[in-house]
Amino acid sequence: MKGIDYFNGKNTPETVKLDLCLGVKPVVIGDIILTEVLQGFRNDQDYQTAKSLLTSLTIYDLLGVNLAIKSAENYRKLRKKGITIRKTNDVIIATFCIENNLPLLFSDRDFIPFVTHLNLISALDNL
Repeated sequence: MKGIDYFNGKNTPETVKLDLCLGVKPVVIGDIILTEVLQGFRNDQDYQTAKSLLTSLTIYDLLGVNLAIKSAENYRKLRKKGITIRKTNDVIIATFCIENNLPLLFSDRDFIPFVTHLNLISALDNL
């Protein structure tokens, strides 16, 4: 999901889902996702506000040796099906969620092959 959409007040299925979950269900963030969201802020005050809010969530370290290898394997599985994932970070994020049976809230279409072919759980499917 474009995390910045939430902070910009955009009304999308993903931001509505996040709003419904905050304070009701556990919401976690990965370190790579934290980086991607925070680097999208231009205004220092908005950055500090977002940083404070996001670091109050549980933050997972998404990569280690085993996940690095599993991510490469998942990338290769999709390539063999003729699907190329554009961003390595997306492969890492999806693989972490698959391996830990965690639903992922996303709007980036690159995650759809992981749902279709590798059993990634979409958080939107759990409305």
